Amino acid sequence: MKNSEAANSSIYDYLERVIVPRAPKPTEILAATLRKIREDMELPQSFPPAVEAEAEVIVREVTLPELDHTSIPFVTIDPEGSTDLDQAMQLERVGDGYLVRYAIADVPAFVRPGGQIDAEARERGQTLYAPDGRIPLHPTVMSEHAASLLEGEVRGAYVWAFTLDASANVISTALERARIRSQHQYTYADVQAQLDNGTADLSLQLLNEVGTLRAALERERGGASLNRPDEEVEFIDGRYELVRRSPLPVEEWNAQISLMTGMAAARIMLDGSVGILRTMPPPQDDTIEHFRTQVAALGCPWPAGQPYGEYLRGLDRSTAAGLAAIHAAASLFRGAGYTAFDGALPENTTQAAVAAPYAHATAPLRRLVDRFVLVTCEALVAGRPVPDWVREALPTLPKIMGRSDGVASRLEHASVDAIEAALLSHRVGQQFDAVVISAKESGGVIQLTDPVVTAAIEGAVIPGESVRATLVTADIESGTTLFRA
Repeated sequence: MKNSEAANSSIYDYLERVIVPRAPKPTEILAATLRKIREDMELPQSFPPAVEAEAEVIVREVTLPELDHTSIPFVTIDPEGSTDLDQAMQLERVGDGYLVRYAIADVPAFVRPGGQIDAEARERGQTLYAPDGRIPLHPTVMSEHAASLLEGEVRGAYVWAFTLDASANVISTALERARIRSQHQYTYADVQAQLDNGTADLSLQLLNEVGTLRAALERERGGASLNRPDEEVEFIDGRYELVRRSPLPVEEWNAQISLMTGMAAARIMLDGSVGILRTMPPPQDDTIEHFRTQVAALGCPWPAGQPYGEYLRGLDRSTAAGLAAIHAAASLFRGAGYTAFDGALPENTTQAAVAAPYAHATAPLRRLVDRFVLVTCEALVAGRPVPDWVREALPTLPKIMGRSDGVASRLEHASVDAIEAALLSHRVGQQFDAVVISAKESGGVIQLTDPVVTAAIEGAVIPGESVRATLVTADIESGTTLFRA
């Protein structure tokens, strides 16, 4: 399931305009099933009137920071159709190094501690993304308008300024609230096209340079970025197809700027002995072996002794097997959580995939914890006490974010199950080539090679063996897909 805003234009509109006239019943079932998933999970369809009312008042009354950075030519780079714009950037060459400015939406200015928006955001935790739309963290009058870093609009922001050396190591970090004006809203495709055809301005060219250098530093410290492929469901020649899109290079470079900011935020909070980190343990041995079996089934074996970050970077994203292996690698990134501290530092401060201490700090419109990280870091950098409302909230945030992550995971899994059943619904009774990736007494789990789907199988199977599997069930409404050996 695609996780960006571009994936969340209403699938209902698409189904009604394109699919329904060609195959009414299966597509109507899928649309109804996706809707029912939301209903069964009791996901909110709107904001309470008190929350909307408070948002309207705050939008009218919000005060912009006094510091004026509107002359800096910031731009935003996001998926097509995005309206909740968290970040804007501007890069310069300074001697043989670089200056990177990264502006993050000033969400704290719109959220009164203990107010209606604050309470609702703590209930939601994050923006939820589903194939048939998104469920925002904040009222859209704020998140898609007044607080969003929209092109041509003066907005408040937390402006990070990083001085980098020639290898893109961070030499110094500054952070201050200021007003900015984004000069242009780019899509990833826009920027990639300009870089490819030589028309990109210097700031975008430097994003290429700095992003590439930061990726090299990631390899040196043993980090591993997981750029999962976008997934879209299409109805082609009377049947469903799952189309995976490989991320553009600019998406990786953009992610590296965000990672750099999160690492800087973590260091500031650790030095100040107060804050909240995003932590994750290394993958367990059984998880690694399961993943090895799965990618071997895809024809992308992971060489023994190769660090998993190097393996993931070497996968060919232009092939279906390579993209599927990247998707399966999510299993290596489990166990992530949030670690709050105030005083004594926590025992574990590292995010294993980043291979460094790291904090979520760059998406406050879409993730609750980032708001508290920004306020904490800005206070520490300025030499002021961290506000009491932040310190009081820190111990509660890991549980809130953990619950929210669980909701997001269940929504994604249920939606993917329904979509995969829809993809196979016209092929019940057919046989498929597959490899067994796990087994128990009465069956196990197989990895199909075409289409690239992981599913349950019944019968006697052995992990690692190739099998011909017959599809016996592909029920869209229950999201059940079952094969028989």
